[in-house]
Amino acid sequence: MKAIWMSLAIASLSVVTVSCSSQADKGASQAQNLNQKPAIAVDVAIASLDNLQTPTEYTGTTAPIREVSVKSRIEGRLLELNVDVGDRVEIGQAIAQLDDAVLSATVLQAEAEVAAREAEVSQASAAVGNARAQVERARLEYQQAQADANRFSQLAREGAVSPQTAENATTQARTAEQSLRSAQQQVSLQQQTVGATSQRVLAQEAIRLREQERQSYTTIAAPISGVVLERVSETGNLLFAGNDVVKLGDFSQIKVNVLISELDIAKVRLNQSVDVKFDTFPNQKFIGTVRRISPVADPVARLIPVEIVVPNRDNRLGSGQLARVQFASGQQRQIVVAETALEVAGRPTAPAPAANMPAQPKTSDRKSMSSQGKPKTATVFVITGNQESPKAIAKQVTIGDRRDGKVAILSGLQEGDRLVVRSGGKLKDGDAVKLSVLSQSAK
Repeated sequence: MKAIWMSLAIASLSVVTVSCSSQADKGASQAQNLNQKPAIAVDVAIASLDNLQTPTEYTGTTAPIREVSVKSRIEGRLLELNVDVGDRVEIGQAIAQLDDAVLSATVLQAEAEVAAREAEVSQASAAVGNARAQVERARLEYQQAQADANRFSQLAREGAVSPQTAENATTQARTAEQSLRSAQQQVSLQQQTVGATSQRVLAQEAIRLREQERQSYTTIAAPISGVVLERVSETGNLLFAGNDVVKLGDFSQIKVNVLISELDIAKVRLNQSVDVKFDTFPNQKFIGTVRRISPVADPVARLIPVEIVVPNRDNRLGSGQLARVQFASGQQRQIVVAETALEVAGRPTAPAPAANMPAQPKTSDRKSMSSQGKPKTATVFVITGNQESPKAIAKQVTIGDRRDGKVAILSGLQEGDRLVVRSGGKLKDGDAVKLSVLSQSAK
């Protein structure tokens, strides 16, 4: 019986000991939880390269790089018009046909005149040949007469013939000489006739070529490769020289004219690259080039026209579309963060100006410089650690210009760093944080 009471006493003592130990552990755990600081909710942003100065946007309307009015070069009735608005044509392609009946008859007449003049040349050439033959015949007669005159003169001196016979032979020789000279002059005259008729052939040939050229005008061809913008005339109309038939546009490039204030025109230069966006393609950016800066400004608005050329290799851009042009900024891209990132760490406040001191410019319009002219420093909190247990680490940075709620970081941060821009409580270096749903995530 005594052994049983001893066992019950030992068991009771063990229960009391275990209960006390459990109460002690629970108290220690609660004390540890009270000493541990809860994670603070924060909004996190990603440091990125940007320009504080937003480039000014100008609007303009697209137009083809060239517009050509295809006109009729002669009078005639329009028999065919083979193209319509929106059709693409190639240079030299026949797009219209005029009535050429009258011009065809004129060409035939000119060709007949050329043939007649060529026949006259042939006749004159034949006359030259006859005249040359006459010259040869007269030369032979002259040689014979001269020989007879010499022989009869010798015989007369010897007394074989009478002086009268010798004198007759001399006279015949002189007559033969005159006939030779006359035949030679006739050859020269016939040669001149050949030259004159040949010139008439050339003149008539020019007339024929002119009429053939005029006849070719009845087929109207595209002077450039492009797109039909407008049908000015219709089949059956009587056209006169200079009347429009169609209008063509060259869309290999498109041009955009924008008006720039004379205060900003110094920032624009020829061959400068510009960013161009179209509402038709909102997610695509095009690169244009400044081709022309007008030397004449609007005397009332003081705006200067600037022409920008944009390549259009795939012919997606058309005429009359709204273009938004931004000229590239000359400012170097820097690390830019929200100005609220400085407020998380407690941004230092500038001393109030004295009553007799001029007011200082706004913070957003001046550089953040210290009184000694050196860049000002500030503290930001950078997020480190893994996704499950992130921490906020204080970091000193050098700040630069401020504008529109943003601040440039000159040093201390790198592109892609995650930093706190808003906090649910006061942060200290190494504090555990909890990222809110508004936080940016690294790409």
